[in-house]
Amino acid sequence: MLAITAFVGMGDVITPETFKWAANDPKIIKASTIICRFMDDIAEHKFNHRREDDCSAIECYMEQYGVTAQEAYDEFNKHIESSWKDVNEEFLKPTEMPTPVLCRSLNLARVMDVLYREGDGYTHVGKAAKGGITSLLINPIPL
Repeated sequence: MLAITAFVGMGDVITPETFKWAANDPKIIKASTIICRFMDDIAEHKFNHRREDDCSAIECYMEQYGVTAQEAYDEFNKHIESSWKDVNEEFLKPTEMPTPVLCRSLNLARVMDVLYREGDGYTHVGKAAKGGITSLLINPIPL
């Protein structure tokens, strides 16, 4: 949903065909969704940001397969790594969608990677997220 919503405001690049393409669950959107969801699930479980009555995907996986939290993290990380490969593959092969459309899904996954790589940087902004934002917006590298 977020990937499709990101198309709004892109001007003439976005056509009705773009939304039809996105509604058919293309590989790049599916991959960026997996990256976003699984990174969020791992971060929330590791740092206990869920309410007690909420059940996380990690807990469900642990229960279903009888594995430890670390084994569940490892499995989710395998899916994340595979999804990054899918995103890269979509950029390497010709597509009917213009590059700016593909970049929206890529950038969504990139943001999630930055926010969740070192924990839950969305809920509890830490040094990594603050440093990245500072480098990008306050102290940019002159070109």
